[in-house]
Amino acid sequence: MPPLFENGFSAAEIVLDPARTPGEIEARSFAIIDAEVPEPRPFSGGLWQVARRCIHTVGDIGILPDLRLDEEGLARGVGALLSGCTVYADTRMAADGMPLRRMRPLGVSVMPIMALPGLEEKARAMGITRSRAGMAALEGRLAGQIVVIGNAPTALLALLDALERGCPPPALIVGMPVGFVNAAQSKALLHRGPWPHFTVLGRRGGSALAAACVNALAEIALERKKGGLAGPRGE
Repeated sequence: MPPLFENGFSAAEIVLDPARTPGEIEARSFAIIDAEVPEPRPFSGGLWQVARRCIHTVGDIGILPDLRLDEEGLARGVGALLSGCTVYADTRMAADGMPLRRMRPLGVSVMPIMALPGLEEKARAMGITRSRAGMAALEGRLAGQIVVIGNAPTALLALLDALERGCPPPALIVGMPVGFVNAAQSKALLHRGPWPHFTVLGRRGGSALAAACVNALAEIALERKKGGLAGPRGE
């Protein structure tokens, strides 16, 4: 008799998917997601590409009802990438989640806020987190760029404070901090605001999820660039 695993399944009952290469695994994953979320879906077109990559990243279609994505954010995000913007990420993990193979062909640079010089000293002197200090240091450089926040609610709150004071806004805010302290609140405030954004309501989020949104936008931008479909700002 085949040995039993902790979940009660025997080895004989487990059937492995034949997908092997990264491309095959991704395509198979997307096909499974498409099958498990049949039409009519809450998102379509490019927004479904973003939502599907988010589901793929967390391995859970249950995140779908909490995603907040819209056409303006899609257009602004793709347009910024096609114009060769800078993507500012609140952590190195988020920055590392946006690979050069997608960004370099678009002329896009990715900068982790934590790499700003003197950040630790500034945060200590001000009595705030490094993420909040970093966002404050970037206030005059965000117009037309993309800001990705997957870890620090303090960074998102600092950005919202700056925007309320009249700071020129980014082209797109991907605000998906995770956690129990002010993560849900900061995202609720973002979603109430007028600035183009993608977010996920509640406590869930994370660097990988936020980076996944930009990766999906980059894939769309690369397809438009390849097909010569980019109009003004990619719209």
